[in-house]
Amino acid sequence: MRHLSSRTIPRRVVGSLAAALLCAAGLAAPAVASSDTQDTDTARSPAADGVRARGSEGPRLPDGLALTPPMGFNNWNATHCRADFDESMVKGIADIFVEKGLKEAGYEYVNLDDCWALPQRDADGKLVPDPKRFPGGIKAVADYVHSKGLKLGIYTSAGTKTCNSAGFPGALGHERSDAQQFADWGVDYLKYDNCNNQGVDAKKRYIAMRDALKAASETTGRPIVYSICEWGENKPWEWAADVGHLWRTTGDISDNWGSMLAIMKKNLPLARHAGPGRWNDPDMLEVGNGGMTATEYRTHFSMWSIMAAPLLIGSDLRKVSPETFDILGNREVIAVDQDPLGKQGHVVSSEGGRWVVAKEMKDGSRAVALFNETGSPKTITTTAKAVGLPAADGYSLRDLWKHESYNVAGTISATVPAHGTVLVRVAADGQWQDKPPAVDLGAADPLVEAGKSEKLLTKVANRGSTDARDVRVSLTGPSGWRLKATSPTRASALRTGEVLGTSWQVTAPRDAKPGTYALDLKASHRAPGGGRVQLRQPVTARVVVAPPAGDTALSGLPWLSTTNGWGPVEKDTSNGESAAGDGKPLTIGGKVYAKGLGVHAESTVEYYAGGACEKLTAQVGVDDEKPDKGTVAFQVWADGKLAAATGVLTTADPAEAVSADVRGAEVIRLVVTDGGDGIDSDHADWAEPVLGC
Repeated sequence: MRHLSSRTIPRRVVGSLAAALLCAAGLAAPAVASSDTQDTDTARSPAADGVRARGSEGPRLPDGLALTPPMGFNNWNATHCRADFDESMVKGIADIFVEKGLKEAGYEYVNLDDCWALPQRDADGKLVPDPKRFPGGIKAVADYVHSKGLKLGIYTSAGTKTCNSAGFPGALGHERSDAQQFADWGVDYLKYDNCNNQGVDAKKRYIAMRDALKAASETTGRPIVYSICEWGENKPWEWAADVGHLWRTTGDISDNWGSMLAIMKKNLPLARHAGPGRWNDPDMLEVGNGGMTATEYRTHFSMWSIMAAPLLIGSDLRKVSPETFDILGNREVIAVDQDPLGKQGHVVSSEGGRWVVAKEMKDGSRAVALFNETGSPKTITTTAKAVGLPAADGYSLRDLWKHESYNVAGTISATVPAHGTVLVRVAADGQWQDKPPAVDLGAADPLVEAGKSEKLLTKVANRGSTDARDVRVSLTGPSGWRLKATSPTRASALRTGEVLGTSWQVTAPRDAKPGTYALDLKASHRAPGGGRVQLRQPVTARVVVAPPAGDTALSGLPWLSTTNGWGPVEKDTSNGESAAGDGKPLTIGGKVYAKGLGVHAESTVEYYAGGACEKLTAQVGVDDEKPDKGTVAFQVWADGKLAAATGVLTTADPAEAVSADVRGAEVIRLVVTDGGDGIDSDHADWAEPVLGC
């Protein structure tokens, strides 16, 4: 979970920093279990249990739990510690699970995050629910949730206090007592965080709670799913398979594209460690919280599902749109996540931002995600052989978002929108003959200056095993736009692999204002049993303005698009991680810069150059506001070609000069990567960026 305090001081150092401060003051760090109110039987458990090699010996949690990734809800992303996190909300979410069909779709856990307790334990060392938030207590909430056929989850930390700046009681040294309380209340799921851990070895701390949950289960008969939340810092995928049922592989997710993308990339390589009862956890879903587009949220849900990740809803379902329910309730996508074989999808290819991820399913089929990381539509292609299917004359393909079925000859391909994902399920089941051929319709998004014409090429490609007959394509746009085909728009038939390519002249009105305009690209072909198969692909035309001649500060020009790891990209200030305008003066190595861009890895900023510019220069580095942390690398791309790059820069490095040859480029893209160690505190500055045209 994320808190203001843990963004100011990285969570991984909170515990060790606290101990260091005590030592500096001439005091000893607190013993793990020295208080009379702590459990004498668990005072020794971190040390006693932790010495066993990697937790592979000693008692394990009850078998048979989390055989598929847990599905449910957690309040943190939507409410944090706000007053609206209370008993009413929790009960309301349980009601919505039932009313909206989410329970039937597989969601079962309604989980409480931090701030449910009072800051102090009672005289007996027991946790006390906040009476304002939970006047009936946790057991009453659990009973209500159980009455709906659902399960309740709760949160605490493997430290002396939880992660919130208010400092609610953690479970370090209280494992047996707290686990017993949770079981007595009827808790079914525990999220166990990592703050204020006093430097105690992570394996020892998490094994201690494992054993406490096991003991509580034996006395109450209530097994508890155990979610290890130590942010991937100690590589739990290497040791926690017999400690917990799932483990966080990354830091906290944020409700934006850059954060989601960075977390996805860190979780994807860990596929071999996942399986029934042991899941990689890339953090909760942000779907419905408003920081991403519907296309990006569908990608978020698709990629979490193909990674066999826990699906924990992080939005307040009392307030979300119908579209959010459509995404979260897509049972064909959920079936990919919940497949009983328990395989996490693996990366087949990832060149140029075109990702192919495949997941073996229990019935022998493959779920395949064609994911477009880039900011413009891309055709992404793979083969049945590449995703692990046997040779066959044809294959059945099911589009899991369109809910339509086709046949393919062996090539799996689609034109995928910017930041989008096409998720399909492909099978060599011998039942493809009665399905229409898969036909891919696509085009790039054109950039057009007002009153001028640009060429646009559309493609209709037959990927099926059978012919696509009587193929037609059309393109329409807003009033005042001229869209003229300059090559054929029809074909009597397209055999397997054949393409109908049509050139169009796209002209924006002279008075068109800069911005985006929707063009409607349609195609159709005759269905095997009569009628027509209709295809539609939205195309976004953008009216742009060429940069002025001479040298111009880049922060004074409009950008085409941005993505950012935390918060928005800022003009002429650093990145403040939250709302627009919360940054500080751009400062690198003690020098303050008046102009520039403040970003947070992973970040991309795109500008229109119109082929009229020659050079981009800047001073780049990690902003001084993060003196102890931050590793980034800078890149400049010109129409998909790398024009300049730095090595990895840290807070110890002075500003580095960047000069990129961008001659003839239509689009210039500024990229900041995380330096290979995750995006925590990666505040990066493009200082004094100047475009010469």
